[in-house]
Amino acid sequence: MSNTFSENDQIRVVSSFTDLIHTNFQGTTNASCWYRNLDGDFKEIVSKLKLKENITEVNNDDLLSLQLSEAGEMARAIILNDLRLLTDLGASPSLNLLKNYERDEELDFISTDVYSFHVDRSPIATDTFLCTYHGAASDILPNEQAVQKILVPEIREKLKALHQGPEEEFETFLNENFFDLHYQPKPNAVPINLKQGHLWRLAVDHPAQQVLPCIHRAPIENDGEYRLLLIC
Repeated sequence: MSNTFSENDQIRVVSSFTDLIHTNFQGTTNASCWYRNLDGDFKEIVSKLKLKENITEVNNDDLLSLQLSEAGEMARAIILNDLRLLTDLGASPSLNLLKNYERDEELDFISTDVYSFHVDRSPIATDTFLCTYHGAASDILPNEQAVQKILVPEIREKLKALHQGPEEEFETFLNENFFDLHYQPKPNAVPINLKQGHLWRLAVDHPAQQVLPCIHRAPIENDGEYRLLLIC
């Protein structure tokens, strides 16, 4: 299989949904990619959906109500099948038409929005699934190429000043405010773009996880272009 991810130790590339969900993460591998070259006109779907808010959830009825060309119908069938596969797995996939996410501008020294490199956390064993059908795609970053923001000395000192509480409660403060989920790329870090059409499974931070969680971020959207993203 010729692709742009096969030489990377972080990523396991597979050729089916079954392999995607049954491939165990181990070592430095914390991302799996069902590598696909999708047929169909996803741009047509985006052009016919109605953006109600900056993030608009699209349900099956919304998709089925669209009058589409043959290429658009092919794209719709792929999306509906992906949603069905994940739902049958017990996941709760969401298809989102995105203009942009909300920015976190409350603090000038640390950001906790999805445009910041971060990991997902869950109290139960789960994974993050995502696929970008149209628009800019997300990035991931090898764990060794990033440092937790709360460990950056100047950021940590400012967080301590913000906390203004007992030292023994500082770590809880970082956790409760999600500061510990966010990462800063090291100098010369090289993010990996997930590109369009591939269905990804990313490791999440949870008690039973055997590997480091996958560091990822939402992309800056292309001017005048909506994203169509499946995520759960």
